[in-house]
Amino acid sequence: MLQSYLRRILLAKVYDVAAETPCELAPVLSRRLGCEVWLKREDQQCVFSFKLRGAYNKMALLPDEALAKGVVAASAGNHAQGVALAARRLGASATIVMPATTPRIKVDAVRRHGAEVVLYGDNYDAAYEKARGLAESGGMTFIHPYDDPDVIAGQGTIGLEMIRQIPQPLDAVFVPVGGGGLIAGVGVCYRLLHPETRVVGVEPEDADAMARSLRAKRRVRLERVGRFADGVAVRQVGEETFRLARQVVDEVVVVSNDEICAAIKDLFEDRRCVLEPAGALAYAGLKRCVQRRSSRGGRFAAIASGANINFDSLRHVSERAEIGERRETVFAATIPERPGSFREFCETIGPHEITEFNYRYNPGPDAHIYVGLRTANPTEVATLFAKLRQKGYQVIDLTDDEVAKLHVRHMVGGRARAKHERLFAFVFPERPGALLEFLRRLEHPWNISLFHYRNHGSDYGRVLAGIQVPPSDRGKLRAFLRDSGLEWTEETNNPACRLFL
Repeated sequence: MLQSYLRRILLAKVYDVAAETPCELAPVLSRRLGCEVWLKREDQQCVFSFKLRGAYNKMALLPDEALAKGVVAASAGNHAQGVALAARRLGASATIVMPATTPRIKVDAVRRHGAEVVLYGDNYDAAYEKARGLAESGGMTFIHPYDDPDVIAGQGTIGLEMIRQIPQPLDAVFVPVGGGGLIAGVGVCYRLLHPETRVVGVEPEDADAMARSLRAKRRVRLERVGRFADGVAVRQVGEETFRLARQVVDEVVVVSNDEICAAIKDLFEDRRCVLEPAGALAYAGLKRCVQRRSSRGGRFAAIASGANINFDSLRHVSERAEIGERRETVFAATIPERPGSFREFCETIGPHEITEFNYRYNPGPDAHIYVGLRTANPTEVATLFAKLRQKGYQVIDLTDDEVAKLHVRHMVGGRARAKHERLFAFVFPERPGALLEFLRRLEHPWNISLFHYRNHGSDYGRVLAGIQVPPSDRGKLRAFLRDSGLEWTEETNNPACRLFL
């Protein structure tokens, strides 16, 4: 079966629209990690993503009568652009259903290629069902973004190019994973032509459907996925891609969004390219694996799969990159509320560069401060924390606390004693008017005692709210939250919230 896929890949009709992108040695990253790091630059395609390979191959193999009826697809952006471009080249009409949360840059790009765009639903699943319905009612061909042999074969041409372009066999190739089409195609090439090379998938920690499925030996459907790396935000991998992945994938690495932000920064520093989160995903996994090995050396490659980043997202990437690289540590410290204690605390910290320091006077014996420090490695952080605790300071590491990094850092100084206050973090699809819609849904006789919202340039808005609910109304609160349709978690006992808010 793998041999039949290799034949499909060798005969794939991709080069009418796709370029053979370069494989570049990354000298800065190679020196930093102590190994050879190669980057497959699929961000240099005319649509800034690899997706046009599979879309065009699928459509070029359709009968003329099918093309005449048109095609339909569902996508958050990159597959949509590939289908739209392929349809224009082949003289076919294309209808693309995109979630209403899709960044405008991707919607506009699809329209520029001449496709009709239908904005529907808040996520890919809703858009997928809508597209399937349009295809059935209109007699059009549905172009699946990953779970189709011809799409997989088109993406597999990347693997053939890498094998030709990199002079010696790799120790491992790192591939971003969403629905699995890319890693299935690339994996077939390496398993048959360079079996000594490990094929490693990389997923975000909030969209790790392939990692969970391979562990369970069956396809696992996620209840929800994060939208930061929207190009791989898939709740369930494909049936065919999963079958192939079980044969060709050696390992799947899961990384945090902060690590993805750090990877975007690393790749900019080396290649001066600005990748989207899914585009930098493979390098984030490569970096994690290499840094955890005890020895240096080796030859590795990562696929830079796309560069269709929403400009507003760069604000979030820049803010989180230092933490993702573990070059910044964020923590809470409790110091005596008396004159001179701040100076003594800073003297204990020593020569470390302070990147953030938030404090407001609070009556009582203790002061709570929110601190950010420039740090080099985890050992340095552990040594510093031990030194602070030895001096009698209470320290809580907040570097991996999402509520602290998203909300609390911007709210220090607003501490109040609100009776019967409970804190909730809410998530809702980000689009024009979404915040007002959220506030209307939140209307209730209870008093809102705290509210923080900040547009982080991502596809989902995040709110931290305090609601004063008497104990007698707890049942009503549970019913309200259940029926609100909002995604929420209670953060009343979050240590950062308790200290600062």
